[in-house]
Amino acid sequence: MIDPRPPSPSAGHGAAAGATPMRASAPGQGLAGRVSVPGDKSISHRALMVGALAVGSTEITGLLEGEDVLRTAAAMRALGAEVERVAPGHWRVAGRGVGGLVEPADVLDMGNSGTAARLICGLLAGHPVFAVLTGDASLRGRPMRRVTEPLSACGARFTGRAGGRLPLAVEGAAEPMPLDYTLPVPSAQVKSAVLLAGLCARGITRVVEPEATRDHTENMLRHFGAVVRVEAEGHRRVIELEGQPELRAAPVAVPADPSSAAFPLVAALLVPGSEVTVEGVGLNPLRTGLFATLLEMGADLTVSNERVEGGERVGDVTARYSALRAVDVPGSRAPSMIDEYPVLAVAAAFARGTTRLRGLGELRVKESDRLAATVALLAASGVPASVEGDDLVIARDGAPAPGGEPGGGSVATHMDHRIAMSALVMGLAAARPVSVDDTGFIDTSFPGFVGMMNGLAGGDAIAPFEGGAA
Repeated sequence: MIDPRPPSPSAGHGAAAGATPMRASAPGQGLAGRVSVPGDKSISHRALMVGALAVGSTEITGLLEGEDVLRTAAAMRALGAEVERVAPGHWRVAGRGVGGLVEPADVLDMGNSGTAARLICGLLAGHPVFAVLTGDASLRGRPMRRVTEPLSACGARFTGRAGGRLPLAVEGAAEPMPLDYTLPVPSAQVKSAVLLAGLCARGITRVVEPEATRDHTENMLRHFGAVVRVEAEGHRRVIELEGQPELRAAPVAVPADPSSAAFPLVAALLVPGSEVTVEGVGLNPLRTGLFATLLEMGADLTVSNERVEGGERVGDVTARYSALRAVDVPGSRAPSMIDEYPVLAVAAAFARGTTRLRGLGELRVKESDRLAATVALLAASGVPASVEGDDLVIARDGAPAPGGEPGGGSVATHMDHRIAMSALVMGLAAARPVSVDDTGFIDTSFPGFVGMMNGLAGGDAIAPFEGGAA
């Protein structure tokens, strides 16, 4: 059996010692090919966590083996589950049952993964254990209070740095209380943390969300045998979980991550002469906001071979070069595409007209201040962009950027993998090359990204260079 240790933590913000700067240039021909992208990160995290709480041995195929998910695997192992890698993408988890996690012997280092850190807070809150969570410099700067405050009501105690930031000490509740919590803003992470804590509580845990967010946690819990009810109350969505279920091991086939599929698909829409198909993409209706938006922009985007695998809709998505037009995206769509906004902003940089992306406040608390980083990415390549409240406005109006079409930028990524990949996509489509200061952390979510994109381009369109962003 293969059982690798998780990779070492990333360094601090921006380009670090040992950084791997890259430059992307127009390939001189269309992108072409059929590719598979890594498994869905959200589902991969949840499969490992729920598998650790199930009775029996769970077989997971298609698991994303990026650094973020490997951190979750290591954490589940530290909490007493048996977690082993059988083959590439194939993992086996022997769980301990609901309430059966044990106190870890050492600090749980979550690297760069905010999803893992927040969801594990929910797991720990329902178990009578003491644990300390930490992460890399980027994760230690991100707020956790929006998760720890509702979880404290179940009886758990959290002690962290100012703003509830990591390192964070967690004392789980000996007798956790069920929660009845209304989310102040849509957040799948907060919802999921509350539901995971509710597994160990006697009675009904109830979560009300103002707008529907990705429902992978609800789907996964049902798949393992939990009773989860979901009802609509106007625009609101009410989720009820019956506590203390006996979860049974169940096989999980992880679909391709739509957030990762976004990069080759958007690149194909922007590079003349392109046609790219991404196979087996997750098509959960609460995750397809990007595809809906691109269609509104005039994208030639089609889905074939639709099917259901592991309780999730999947299909093969094909993108062909398209002349895009600007769009006004309502804030209500944000939960279904929150991770895709940087690459959507790149698409908007090549669209005719003024694009407004509304309700993006959540981007301020991602791996970086992703809203500010996206504006800087566009501005570096001559694309007029601004933030108005929580809206991102990209004003092309059919006119070329100063000095020609977009391009020529040098982008500081601030250890944000989606900013790095989005900037490289811009470089493939732009008139002048685009460089990024570091790409090493792309592997947190998309191992092999550069090689895959170069394969589609038929050469080394993305290549290392000496130096970094200013």
